[in-house]
This record gives sequence, structure tokens and C-alpha cells, in this order.
Amino acid sequence: MDLGFLRSQLIETWRLPYPSDSYAGRTIVITGSNTGLGREAARHYARLGASRLILAVRHVDKGEEAKRDIQTTAAEGVSIEVWEVDMASYASVKAFAARVDAELDRVDIFHANAGVARMVFALAEGSESSVTVNYLSTFLLVDLVLPKLKATAARFRVRPTLVVTSSGVHRHTAFPQRNEPDVLAALNDQGYAGGRHWSEQYPISKLLGIFAVRSIAKEHPADAYPVTINLVSPGFCHSGLSREAKGMQRVAFAVQKALLARSTERGSWTLLHAGLQGPESHGQYLEDARIVQPSDVVTRNPDLQDRLWADLKAKLEAIHPGVTANF
Repeated sequence: MDLGFLRSQLIETWRLPYPSDSYAGRTIVITGSNTGLGREAARHYARLGASRLILAVRHVDKGEEAKRDIQTTAAEGVSIEVWEVDMASYASVKAFAARVDAELDRVDIFHANAGVARMVFALAEGSESSVTVNYLSTFLLVDLVLPKLKATAARFRVRPTLVVTSSGVHRHTAFPQRNEPDVLAALNDQGYAGGRHWSEQYPISKLLGIFAVRSIAKEHPADAYPVTINLVSPGFCHSGLSREAKGMQRVAFAVQKALLARSTERGSWTLLHAGLQGPESHGQYLEDARIVQPSDVVTRNPDLQDRLWADLKAKLEAIHPGVTANF
């Protein structure tokens, strides 16, 4: 446990900016918003007067329960809707993005927040499930909703923000699969990723997202792009990510949370902060409400970044031909 992590959890936690801006007239979309950080972020957006708030959730009944709870502290006139999206299903992601395009006149802030931390190896859409949800489906969704954000920028003369929820745990892996000729295949191999490297699978799934956002910004710099795309680490927070842990692993999580974790509500402040950032944050990683450099694995491997970007675009094209033109 490094000193930077301890400083973040024990000191920087208390310096995070409390959300106080008005969101009147804005439309906000948050995936994974029936629980945890997404739910608390949605509560703040509703409190601060967002005109239209979309809770994008896997289970609509749980989303409706979250909506009822959030409405108790929402400003007058806030419209809250629950829409279904299952990030473990490419078809569901496509259907959700199509609904965003058809039913929303604008999207000012989009939080790609839904994620999983699996404790056992499982497949979803032919890939290891955390890679599918945290990486492949997340960037399929990013790609599919970008036309709506660009249209919002052109029509309303604003600069929308797309925030990908990342994690500081990306620093906890040396990415052992990075030298494999087919990185995704190695990550999807139960004997490799699911064996001695399994504890690194979730950190790697977040690391891949950082590479992807940096690649988008490299290909489309802020001064020539109408949308800001950034990443935010909310820090180590009380959340449901470790809900699958069992035995001593569950005990260890409980002890760490009791001693060091931020409250879910306070961690959600970082999401709202990232959503307000402008072009200076395009392609950047935010931690403790400021831009910081991600791990050396990211910053010292530009060739790896280019290779992963090419592989990701090829995968997205296989899932939905022509989609990468949206970037």
C-alpha cells in the first residue's frame, strides 16, 4: 500500500469539491446509476436542477427504486427516467444508444459509469466478462453515443462532456499480457488470465480504458473536437464492486473499507467534477479532482497504446460495422 494511495484516501478525500453548480437546461445520462457512485451522482444532478436525467440500468425495477429515492431530494421540475441497458450484451448497448439518439434532443454530460469486478472467470459475448463490460461494451457505447453529443454541440453551441469512470487500481498491474501477439485473446484465456494473473484482470480492464481515451484524444485533439472525453477515478469508495467476494477475500475488503474507503456519496463528487471539465481535460485522467498522470505502463508505452487502439477499433467494427467512423 503506497503513500500516494494513503494520502489520497486520508487527506485528499476531505478536499474534494462539493457539487454546487446549476444544471438547469442540461440533459445528463448515467450508466450504472441504480446503485453506488452512479446513484449518488444522479442524486446530486437531480438536486442541482438537471432538466432531464436518464438512469441507465441493467434491472429496470432496481432503477425505479433508485428513481423514487432520488426524487425525494430532487429540485422542482427535474425529469428522471429509467432506461434499460445491459453492458454484458452488445445488442442491449446498441438498443440503448439508438434510444438515446431517437428520444433525447440533447446530451450535455454522459457518464459511462457501469462496471464490474468479477471474482470468478466467466465469459460474456465471447470475452472475459470484466473485459466485455469495462472495456469493449463501454467503448462500443462511447462510440455509438458520440454523434448525439456532437449534434448537441452544434445545435446548442455547448461543449458536451463524456466521462468514463476509471480506477486507481489500474496502477496495480504491470499488464503481463501486453507482449502477447493477441492481447485480447490472452485476456480471454482462462488458463492465462484466469490463472495466475486473475487478480490483475480488473485493474487491466481499467488500464485498457485509459489507453483508449488517450488514443481518441491523440487522433482527435481537443482544439479540433467538439466533445470533451475524459476519465475519472473516484478513489477507493464504499460500493458494490466487491459484492461477489467470498471468505477471507470478503473479510479483507471489509477491513480495508472500514479503515480507508471514502463514502459512496463523497466519491460521487468526483464524477460531477469531471463532467464540468473543459477541453483541457480531453484525453486526461482525473484523480482527486485534478488531472494527474496514469501509471507508467500507460505513459511509457506509446507503441502498445497504438496497437491496442487498432485492436479495439477492429473489434468494434466486427461488432457493429462502420461504428468507428463516429469517433
